[in-house]
Amino acid sequence: MCYFCLKFFTMKLIAFTGILLFSTYSVAFAQSALPKAEADSLWAVWTDPDQPDTSRLRAIHDYSWFGYLFNQPDSAFYFADLEYQFAKSKGLKNQMAAALSMQGVSFAIRGNHIKAIEYFMRDLELEREIGNKIGIATSLGNIANIYMDQGDYSNAIDYYTQSLKINEEIGNKQSIAGSLANIGNIYFDQGDGEKAFDYYKRSLKIFEEIDNKRGVAFSLKSIGNIYGAQDDYANAFEYFSRSFEINNEIGDKREVALTLISMGNIYSKQGDNTKAIDHYTQSLRISREMGDIQSTALALNNTGDVYMEQGKYTKALEFSSQSLALVKEAGFKLQTQNSAYSLFQVNKKLGRYKDALDMHELYISARDSVESEENQKEVIRQEFKYSYDKKAATDSVANAKQQEIKDIEIAKQQAEIKAKRNQQYGLGSGLGLMCILSVVFFTQRNRISKEKQHSEELLLNILPEETAKELKEKGSSDAKLIDQVSVIFTDFKGFTSISEQLSPKELVNDLHECFSAFDTICEKYGIEKIKTIGDAYMAAGGLPTPNTTHAKDVVKAALEMAAFVNEGKLRKQSAGLPFFEVRIGVHTGPVVAGIVGIKKFQYDIWGDTVNTASRMESSGEVGKVNISETTYEMVKDGFTCEYRGEVEAKGKGKMGMYFVEGGL
Repeated sequence: MCYFCLKFFTMKLIAFTGILLFSTYSVAFAQSALPKAEADSLWAVWTDPDQPDTSRLRAIHDYSWFGYLFNQPDSAFYFADLEYQFAKSKGLKNQMAAALSMQGVSFAIRGNHIKAIEYFMRDLELEREIGNKIGIATSLGNIANIYMDQGDYSNAIDYYTQSLKINEEIGNKQSIAGSLANIGNIYFDQGDGEKAFDYYKRSLKIFEEIDNKRGVAFSLKSIGNIYGAQDDYANAFEYFSRSFEINNEIGDKREVALTLISMGNIYSKQGDNTKAIDHYTQSLRISREMGDIQSTALALNNTGDVYMEQGKYTKALEFSSQSLALVKEAGFKLQTQNSAYSLFQVNKKLGRYKDALDMHELYISARDSVESEENQKEVIRQEFKYSYDKKAATDSVANAKQQEIKDIEIAKQQAEIKAKRNQQYGLGSGLGLMCILSVVFFTQRNRISKEKQHSEELLLNILPEETAKELKEKGSSDAKLIDQVSVIFTDFKGFTSISEQLSPKELVNDLHECFSAFDTICEKYGIEKIKTIGDAYMAAGGLPTPNTTHAKDVVKAALEMAAFVNEGKLRKQSAGLPFFEVRIGVHTGPVVAGIVGIKKFQYDIWGDTVNTASRMESSGEVGKVNISETTYEMVKDGFTCEYRGEVEAKGKGKMGMYFVEGGL
């Protein structure tokens, strides 16, 4: 299989995941990000204890679904967990199921299949308990999507047909359209473009009838993939462009990222490598920002493929290796096949024949796992008829549970016998062991004390001290609405072109130097670093403990950051080396702050203030600190500022902006 074919083969596999995962509580898809006023209104309902419980739950559900799920899925998970815990405390099972479904979707969007399946299975069990047919069908479809994404066609078809049968019984058009599109995906995977095209067209017609923009965008992109595989570039690009416009309109970042990859594939196949890499780079930035493993890996590998076509084998190796590392760890068989094939080709070009052989073996192994004879036979046998025997499945599950109970009982008996035997053996060796343990105890006590101190320091590197303390005491940390903070964004101009001129080590060293300096500056002014996203740096003043100096503190820090980068630029220029230039933006306003996730904790902030601060950066100029009118009103007595007038900010319209020239 040619590597271009593989790119399209993998592209459409991950395309459907974000679109056809439905919530059983708010069935309609979000058409756009929530306006600030609406978001504030929902949050006010959720935090008002005098509101009815069901009203509060619907508010936090819609706040998460419409405001965050398709743009910041990790944040959506956090708010859905608030919904689940509150619903559980009130015994409201419908709302518990809705929260579980959304949490499963958030993991699916991020490419975490194991967690997605776990939450969808929990949702399915609860939906069956309460007898919600729409919820059951939705959960079955969601589970099928995950199996499909893993290349497990047998399980995918079983769950799809169960879901489709229920949806047709209850006349759920939206889910019928989704099932038709997913069946089209399976036909596409099997190389039957004609049948796939038919299913995509049928799904598109229904999505258009019910005015589901997200569904329309997905079906358009799927049809574009068929044209792309047939080398009909004009039609492919037309459908991709239509899909991109809709996804951009409704604010679905994941689908925007995936469509950019599809469009990049077309440019690549036409030999326009510059535009191809530009589209992949845009997609990579969005995917990394969202923490989406699959689309990140795909953008990396496709970039590597283009570099291989250009004869830049070292860069190709770098990008495809990053891709393989991601998909192997996550267990994505289809993309492992894709990345391994690319690495087989590039290692062969570099004369690294042992590595090439290893990659070829991995490619064959992954391919055989996905395209096994059993999977092929299952696709043909099922033919998507509704021959699924529900009773047999129920009996099978019951038998499996009975066997599981027996196995547990046997294991418990064996454990008791082993424990008694160990107890007898232990009597003879206990005294000698006590002597050994006493030595070990005193030897390790100092080491444990040092490691505890080190752990404390590491925790404070990740979380604010106040939040870390709360986390240790309660095991969790409550989100807080902070009325006023100042958020700073920095971004390097032309980062992609500079990265092509530097080795990976040089690039990382330069970034490390800049971000380390930024960390030091933030610490100097009491500013909380939030995170880095690629070459962007984000921090905020006035949290977690509010203060009245945050705006001035952040502007001072911004000026020092700009001066540091400019100094580095002059130094690099004199040495004839590539250099960074930075844009910096600041905005002041309210945010919600808290911890997201259950592993690798991250303190983060959310709200329109964050988005506006980002727009201040992107609307600024190189070497300048661009601030909003809100921030200006708070710092004008301490700084010389140049009014820029009303400047167009993407997604915000015209906004008053100022360049900070320096302190008074």
